[in-house]
Amino acid sequence: MGAPKDVELASQTSFEYTSTRSIFTIAADDKVQVKVTFLSPLTPSDLKRQSLIFSYMEVEVTSLDSSEHEVQIYTDISAEWASGDVAAKAEWGFGTTLDGIYYHKVWKQDQQVFNEFNDRAQWGNWYYATDSVDGLTYKSGSDIDVRGAFNGSGKLDNEKDTTFRAINDNWPVFGYAMDLGKVGSEAKSNLFTLGLCQDDAVQFLGADGLTNLPSLWKSYFSDDLAALSFFHKDFSDSSKLSTELDDKISQDSKAVAGDNYAIITTLAARQAFGATQLVGTEDKHFLFLKEISSNGNTQTIDVVYPATPIFFYTNPELVRLLLDPHFENQESGHYPNKYAEHDLGTHYPNATGHPDGNDEPMPVEECGNNLIMVLAYVQLSANSDYIKQHYTILKQWVEYLVEDSLLPAEQLSTDDFAGHLVNQTNLALKGIIGIEAMARMSKIIGETADADNYTSIAHDYITKWEALGINKAADPQHSILNYNNDSTHGLLYNLYNDRLLNLSLVPQEVYDIQSNFYPTVKETYGVPLDTRNKYTKTDWELFCAAIASVETRDIFISDIAKWIAETPSSHPFSDLYETDTGTQVSGIDFKARPVVGGTFALLLLDWDGYSAPPKLL
Repeated sequence: MGAPKDVELASQTSFEYTSTRSIFTIAADDKVQVKVTFLSPLTPSDLKRQSLIFSYMEVEVTSLDSSEHEVQIYTDISAEWASGDVAAKAEWGFGTTLDGIYYHKVWKQDQQVFNEFNDRAQWGNWYYATDSVDGLTYKSGSDIDVRGAFNGSGKLDNEKDTTFRAINDNWPVFGYAMDLGKVGSEAKSNLFTLGLCQDDAVQFLGADGLTNLPSLWKSYFSDDLAALSFFHKDFSDSSKLSTELDDKISQDSKAVAGDNYAIITTLAARQAFGATQLVGTEDKHFLFLKEISSNGNTQTIDVVYPATPIFFYTNPELVRLLLDPHFENQESGHYPNKYAEHDLGTHYPNATGHPDGNDEPMPVEECGNNLIMVLAYVQLSANSDYIKQHYTILKQWVEYLVEDSLLPAEQLSTDDFAGHLVNQTNLALKGIIGIEAMARMSKIIGETADADNYTSIAHDYITKWEALGINKAADPQHSILNYNNDSTHGLLYNLYNDRLLNLSLVPQEVYDIQSNFYPTVKETYGVPLDTRNKYTKTDWELFCAAIASVETRDIFISDIAKWIAETPSSHPFSDLYETDTGTQVSGIDFKARPVVGGTFALLLLDWDGYSAPPKLL
């Protein structure tokens, strides 16, 4: 795969992906077929397996012409895995586990715990492993020497380079060669494992002050090699579990909205989970999330919120594990503002909070998000004690919304890249729904006076909001971007929360108005986020699709699927792109972000032929 120097490029004949796999089929000289499957297991309810930062590569070879052929395969990784800084020095080693697994080990010489460079960890040990079997040889050294050795003879000499150096100094690589012998119509295969082991994973400011949280896998395995050995030997079971999840996501997505929807959700799954890391101990653990590419923030609430549909769908307890660090940080007195904190740290994996209160302020946005997420979690888990546990701060946040949500002044919403805006219609709606969500939570735990008070306020606000935020004189009618700005429009994605939480706060008329309006302003690849630009957000489009008519829903979905197929941009799944050209937005680096978990929004609602996860409260 790819084209190393002086090596003829083979022909890729097909590619497919599932929620957990990428599968490449390659033909060599029309004589041999090589099928390479990359599997990154997702086990949302099995935290032991999910805690491991490892992936598989299975290489399967068969004859294409009914004849037998002598086949050798080669693969390597480079020291680039050890750091995003190619001028940094790397070290490496080679070994064998007690149960017969060969492994190359690579690490940055000067370990910088809790630091990243170009979005890559500056600490931890990388392992590239395979089974110690007949026909396997290995070598470390410069890329030209190691790859050249295989190209010349079909094998390696089991030599180990001991000259540790900068990553870009004769580019050290760590290779394996496997002589498969004669290969005919019966497939022969080899399994490889690649993974990262870090003892300490996150720095967290919580109830005990500033502490270092270990990787959760440390609670299950004594050391790196025990973790590596378990993962490599677990391929059969892990593959089975992954296939079950693949099938569930594909089948549910197709039942809700057809093949195009499955194209989107299956593409999003690994990306959403790939931004998360399980840390802590069996007794007390968290799920930390990185705001990848747009910036490096840790546990950004307005990134956690759009990502939650995939976590609610696969295991609601994961959402609690995402929220717990925020509650602990703020309830321990580490944040001075009365509204909810935007994030827990300027750069992952430092969840050191903002004791000075100088985080990016999004008061209505984050207060609303937290109240909505907590109620959704409680409805899906029946864990009403979670409300009781955090009632004081939940009430603190809702009081902020009572004061500021109807007229949110000049605030930032989660779409901060678009800038500040006074009295945003969609932002105000989130705050008002947050108030009603608090009313429901108060009712669940028997705080009836609070419940009556907050629901009265929310209903009063929604009536005023509709008069301020909906242009009913227009043809067609539509919500406006901000109050007193009738020529504008935007995706009213926060309306989704009213349906998700079964609040029935917003009149059905608003749903119908928006559903009828979106098709009138769509471009080739979707509906623009608002009138200020042509770009759109994939997650917000699918929030809108989830509560639209079937016809409008299918327009949203088909346009996004078309964009996935036709975009000229080669970056990982972007949630921000131009609706007219399909290109990623210039100057705004949104790629590989976890917010694509929001594409699962439809799977949390009831549709004909599909039953969403039941809401228990």
